[in-house]
Amino acid sequence: MRIALAQQNYRIGDINGNTNKILLAVETAKQAGAELILFSELAICGYPPRDLLEFSEFIEACEQALERVRIASNGIGIVVGAPQRNPVKEGKDLFNAAYVFDEQQLVGVAQKTCLPTYDVFDEYRYFEPAWQWSVLPFRGKKLAVTICEDIWNLGDNPLYRQCPLDQLIGQHPDIILNLSASPFDYTHLEDRKAILKQNVQKYKLPMIYCNAVGSQTEIVFDGGSLVMDAQANLIQQLPLFEESIRYVDWKADGRFAQPVLSSAAQLPNAEYSPAALEPEASIVEIHRALVVGIRDYFNKMGFQRAILGSSGGIDSAVTLAIAVEALGKENVRAVLLPSPFSSLHSVADARSLSDRLGNPYDIAPIDKVFESFLSELKPLFADRPFGLAEENMQSRIRGNFLMSIANKFGYILLNTSNKSELATGYGTLYGDMAGGLAVLGDCYKLQVYALARYINREKEIIPNSILTKAPSAELRPNQKDSDSLPDYAVLDPVLYQYIERRQGPEAIVAQGFDRAIVERVIRLVNVNEYKRNQFCPIIRVSPKAFGVGRRMPIVAHYLTEQHTS
Repeated sequence: MRIALAQQNYRIGDINGNTNKILLAVETAKQAGAELILFSELAICGYPPRDLLEFSEFIEACEQALERVRIASNGIGIVVGAPQRNPVKEGKDLFNAAYVFDEQQLVGVAQKTCLPTYDVFDEYRYFEPAWQWSVLPFRGKKLAVTICEDIWNLGDNPLYRQCPLDQLIGQHPDIILNLSASPFDYTHLEDRKAILKQNVQKYKLPMIYCNAVGSQTEIVFDGGSLVMDAQANLIQQLPLFEESIRYVDWKADGRFAQPVLSSAAQLPNAEYSPAALEPEASIVEIHRALVVGIRDYFNKMGFQRAILGSSGGIDSAVTLAIAVEALGKENVRAVLLPSPFSSLHSVADARSLSDRLGNPYDIAPIDKVFESFLSELKPLFADRPFGLAEENMQSRIRGNFLMSIANKFGYILLNTSNKSELATGYGTLYGDMAGGLAVLGDCYKLQVYALARYINREKEIIPNSILTKAPSAELRPNQKDSDSLPDYAVLDPVLYQYIERRQGPEAIVAQGFDRAIVERVIRLVNVNEYKRNQFCPIIRVSPKAFGVGRRMPIVAHYLTEQHTS
């Protein structure tokens, strides 16, 4: 039996467009002689649909799309994800379901059992967990159809009371199918192989896992769909961050005709959870995720052109280089906004970068506007000395310039803040924190430098002087980031322990970090929650990003000192 895996990039809510894409893949698979084609979780409507699921018209449109898929199943079996109405009055109105069609008939429906409500997931808000489990017959075989999280409920401390495969295994299935929408993060690539391996070894069945690909606002799906035989050998792996249709030939004796790509012994045995920040780890995949994140955000929202402030610093340089790769050099406009405190080498570096990338750029000094602000505000400032207000004023003037140009020409402003800055509040509300999409908001400063080195892997695109000079906001004479923050080599590892690994101060100090630094850093993170709450969407590349995946109170007992913004 030839089985196709269709790894596709869907647009949330574009039910007709998604269905057209699905049907095109069905026809392609038919021509390739496939008897069965597998799509990803909630492929019909896109994942995650969130509160769109609360509209009855949305569910009706999904049902109409499923009817089109059913009609297309002549000569081929189709396994596709879509919401399903709950036929009883008890529980939630919907199931997260997988439909199986063959020869224009509905073979059966499998509902998702394990509904994640952690990090970026909130499925129990919408769906009822499955309460019955049956293998689905298909051309003389029995399919154990599962959906994403259903295969992750393993180990000594399972998250859910039910494991659907424990219920299905007694019905003697021949193969496990899993429809997934599993987001990318830089720890997750090996996790999936480990989880599939554990399932295959536990149930002694081959598994076909079809994952979504493409970005949905802040969440990036990386694809990487997998096939393992009953001995947990890797048989097929689809490419990362690309749409693809691949095939495997499942023989009557349960083996696959394709050769083994990696033996079970070569695959990881446990989920990957690094104990410390590894700035260079998965940097190739992080770079690809950011490119996809920008490209899909613009394409799916109907935008074409981006604008950003180019300061001659590492963050704006990396953001610009990635944006040019994602959108094309002609579609990314850089604006250099020097102030009285901008160094000549920063302006020269920013110009050199755009010359190398070939993107259009402008130079718009803010000196006169800054002086005007100072003059008008002088009576109100009551002769107080130059300080934070004047520093932030420059950032807000730049934000106004950039947003005004964006409004005039239809650009989307890309934010250039990194995760280290966002974590510690080292940014100006309505100034350098403005933007429609944050490219580096989930990358620590050390990872930004790693991205720059990767971008320069073949030739010097980002001028080396940008990589070697001390980071500075250049809002006052001789300013350096290190005047306000610990060195990033110290700061970032502490932030990683607190944010990604959720370690408290005592646990972090026990690792050898200085207590005063740890307490200072954690306090900076906590008191600046109000800033991050007003921030734009961040492309997620870590296991714990700011935004929808990290929900902290703004007002809490530890917020005791005056905010500075």
